Amino acid sequence: MTRDISKLAERLIDAARKAGADAADALVVDGTSVSIDVREGALEHAERAEGVDLGLRVIVGQKQACVSASDTRDETITTVAERAVAMARMAPDDPYAGLADPAQLATARDNDPLELADPSDEPSPDALKADALAAEAAARGVSGVSQVQSASAAYGRRRLAIAASNGFAGAYGRTDRMISCVAIAGEGTGMERDYAGESRVFQSDLPSAEEIGTLAGTRTVERIGARKPATGRFPVLYDERVAASLIGHLLSAINGSSVARGSSWLRDALDTQVLPEHLSLIEDPHRKRVTASRLFDVEGLPTQKRAVVDQGRLTGWTLDLATARQLGMTSTANASRSVSSKPSPSISNVALTQGEKSRDDLIRDMGTGLLVTSMIGSTINPTTGDYSRGASGFWVENGEIAYPVNECTIAGNLREMLMRIIPANDARQHLSRVVPSLLVEGMMIAGS
Repeated sequence: MTRDISKLAERLIDAARKAGADAADALVVDGTSVSIDVREGALEHAERAEGVDLGLRVIVGQKQACVSASDTRDETITTVAERAVAMARMAPDDPYAGLADPAQLATARDNDPLELADPSDEPSPDALKADALAAEAAARGVSGVSQVQSASAAYGRRRLAIAASNGFAGAYGRTDRMISCVAIAGEGTGMERDYAGESRVFQSDLPSAEEIGTLAGTRTVERIGARKPATGRFPVLYDERVAASLIGHLLSAINGSSVARGSSWLRDALDTQVLPEHLSLIEDPHRKRVTASRLFDVEGLPTQKRAVVDQGRLTGWTLDLATARQLGMTSTANASRSVSSKPSPSISNVALTQGEKSRDDLIRDMGTGLLVTSMIGSTINPTTGDYSRGASGFWVENGEIAYPVNECTIAGNLREMLMRIIPANDARQHLSRVVPSLLVEGMMIAGS
């Protein structure tokens, strides 16, 4: 049955007003997901989930509360609203809570031009199973692969509706299609594993299951014989697979919530240089067929393209209405929320300036050092930027990959590291974070 989720959101707002709320906003998510896992040529797990989730935030004076539910009956909606208002009246004052002024609201609300939802039919379970089996078979076909730990295919479709008592109402859909595979090579203590996975908004854009399985198998076999690298200070090349994590640490540090709490290592860095001056970091929420794209945020503000870092200089924070008020600034329309939480800042699509050299060029230029393809664990000091992470990948000698490595730790300080990054030109354009492989000189490596 097709639900009119926009009307559900409006019903929540009406119920909140009747319950005594001064202001309210609602998020309704109607979702379907299907996933198939196979192992050794047979179905291992199949799951399908369908449901609607309702989220209501109410504001009473300077107090607010959020309540969620998964029942769309009128009596449930009434109860949710009454409970939210009762909770808000007991909550502490929040001087920064509040909806957008109607004059601030987005006027463009048709997300169809962004192509966030694939109009093609939902794939059948048999089609998903066939993809998972094909990926598994391809991985097994790679010489040296001893087994395939898992192969999966999945599909999801969601429709979202937002409404608020300030007059905003907007709705749109999202889809995603995924194939992944994890392969194992070697035996006993010499066992190694690696994976490959791809996800796209449109099913027609997804690489073939055979390509994904083959890549998983190839990556795994390349890790056979891994050992600890030398200990010392060396250049580290973050492969494109993991390079976005470095930029992710920067994005976390400029999140308005962290800055407002004073817990960010970049809290005093506004209008200062945080990247090499020839690099920029651009947020573009309007890219087509990209999962994080959106015309408006959950507070109804219009999103827009902006330079987060412009020629190395940090231009601003990532803000929603509350953090903007707290910092005496203007929201950057980056509010995001779940049905059970109030809005908070969240970045959308970002792209880092790419370099002129390939990853192979950077491997040649680095001489001796570490190529990181996988990372585990994380110790990041949010106030100082001190950085330490477990890593594995390949040791490079004389500009060529010499052997695989594992069980090592790389450490440094993020402020210093980001000022030394050298980008390659291999970023994948379909990702929400378009970040190429990144070379960082002078990292501390702890190995054998």
